Amino acid sequence: MRKTTIIVPCYNESGRLSKDAFVEAASKDRGLHFLFVNDGSTDRTLEVLKDLKKASPGQFDYLDLEKNSGKAEAVRRGFIAALEGASANIGYWDADLATPLEEIEKFCAILDKGGATLVIASRVRLLGRDIQRRALRHYLGRVFATFASLLLKIPVYDTQCGAKVFKRSDDLKRAFSRPFKVKWTFDVELFARLLLLDKDASLTWVEYPLEKWADVKGSKLKRGDFLKGGLEFLKIFGILYLPFIRRGYLEGLKRNSK
Repeated sequence: MRKTTIIVPCYNESGRLSKDAFVEAASKDRGLHFLFVNDGSTDRTLEVLKDLKKASPGQFDYLDLEKNSGKAEAVRRGFIAALEGASANIGYWDADLATPLEEIEKFCAILDKGGATLVIASRVRLLGRDIQRRALRHYLGRVFATFASLLLKIPVYDTQCGAKVFKRSDDLKRAFSRPFKVKWTFDVELFARLLLLDKDASLTWVEYPLEKWADVKGSKLKRGDFLKGGLEFLKIFGILYLPFIRRGYLEGLKRNSK
């Protein structure tokens, strides 16, 4: 039985995707399932995913999107597929494994204790933690995260780390029922959706300070994307705080999830 499904969006990841790491993680937990979403890759990513599925058909599967749609849509399509199954926990994880796969077990342990509905990876540089992040990206990230926290009105430290695991729910299904309005900041829009559906949702969210995280070469995130993300915040502001936008947006989420 699939207890946990982790969606891994992939775009031209054949040179960075560690098959051995995924196979090892799956061998340690037979209830762990990986759903890779090939986002219109033009390299050998699809071949790598086919090889992974052959290695363990019960724990590896993939969706093949014909054209590149962006990480937000790849994750969304993965969740739609995963929510059709019976997994108790569903999350998404960056393919470069900047966040090690062994953290999945810790996230799920928090969810399984009861009460928590979402565990968010947080890159906090603390004594005893090994967080390796380039200085410029760290400081730009702190500015970004501060504005995200103010926008959402919750004390979240890190919205953009690509590792999150949710407990399945009807609201989670509603939150992924429609394409996101933004591209670079879809994590923030996702949180906004959940808060619109339940204003007290964040009371059951847990941020987990990662024990290890490291920048991986080949990141598709560029410095200019921080500016694009700031502009996207204006869209999210409208969704959250402008009644004529908020009303139609929320009705759409509820309608499309039926």
